[in-house]
Amino acid sequence: MNQHLQGLIKWVQDKNLDIAYISNPTNISYFSGFFQDPEERVTGLFVFPDKDPFLFTPALSIQEVKRSGWPYDVYGYLDHEDPFALIASHIRERIADPLRWGIEKDDLPVYRFEATMQNFPNATFPEDASRFIEVKKLIKTPDEIALLEQAGRDADRAFAAGFAALHTGVTEQAVVAEIEYAMMKSGVMQMSFDTIVQAGANAANPHGGPELNKIQSGQMVLFDLGTVNKGYISDSTRTVAFGPIDDKQKEIHRVCLEANLAAMDAARPGVTAAQLDKIARDIIEKAGYGEYFNHRLGHGIGTSTHEFPSIMEGNDLVLEPGMCFSIEPGIYIPGFAGVRIEDCVHITADGNEPFTHTTKELQTFTD
Repeated sequence: MNQHLQGLIKWVQDKNLDIAYISNPTNISYFSGFFQDPEERVTGLFVFPDKDPFLFTPALSIQEVKRSGWPYDVYGYLDHEDPFALIASHIRERIADPLRWGIEKDDLPVYRFEATMQNFPNATFPEDASRFIEVKKLIKTPDEIALLEQAGRDADRAFAAGFAALHTGVTEQAVVAEIEYAMMKSGVMQMSFDTIVQAGANAANPHGGPELNKIQSGQMVLFDLGTVNKGYISDSTRTVAFGPIDDKQKEIHRVCLEANLAAMDAARPGVTAAQLDKIARDIIEKAGYGEYFNHRLGHGIGTSTHEFPSIMEGNDLVLEPGMCFSIEPGIYIPGFAGVRIEDCVHITADGNEPFTHTTKELQTFTD
């Protein structure tokens, strides 16, 4: 039994629960070693205080579960069958009427919740498994950090492919295609989120994406990308120059880089998340760009791109060794340009180590 699953069972025992229902596919993978996006179908992990857990999946996935190394029961259902009635029958093989449930309140859709509970009308929900999971995933093990390090190395290769694809008139979307094709050819079959390439004024939209904009000389180009390595992900951003850029663009890159480096230098055990955010934010505000830094400094990273903790104002969480998160200050001036510089790091005994190592100094590329 892996230590993550052991921790979940202990939580069920400590909270005096009869059952925990894990519904998020990423979290199912975290505890079981089996990942699948079931789309409209139903997949769930069911854990008990003193009985073996079981996985429930579409019937067409049973062999995949077995190949994943899951050592306990796996039950399937055909498309014409009622999955919730079958789940109930398998639960009752272990406990007749589970009263105290832990569910992922952040994840379980109302329809599936109601369909499950029709079979257990006396159920109560005293504990939120979502809160347990976010804390459980907060401190990464050495094995998890090793997986994140490989994902970071893959992201560095993705940057190199993207930079090599820059030339006058190429579209942002075409550069994305070159990045993802290069990664697939090298054996990395999944990016951790939709790859972002934004040039010029398009990069001033921090939640935007690549378009059919043609990259031109004199623009800065923002690359935000990540890869998946055995369920663990990378997330990193670099902003580069394509051809000569003006002094204003150079300035916002310099200020953003200063904020990134200052926060990374300060990230160590004993510092709070709020203090780290303030270190970077103060630099950007002092330079006169505070209104253009409109998001938190960072987010946790692990088996998904946004995990606990948030590195932001008001979060007094004290950093500890094994915590993994992004440091990503940004300056976004509408109609002009946008810069973001991001590394994900893990906290060590006396500081931090980044997962990506592509230079953050302003690089200039030409045809």
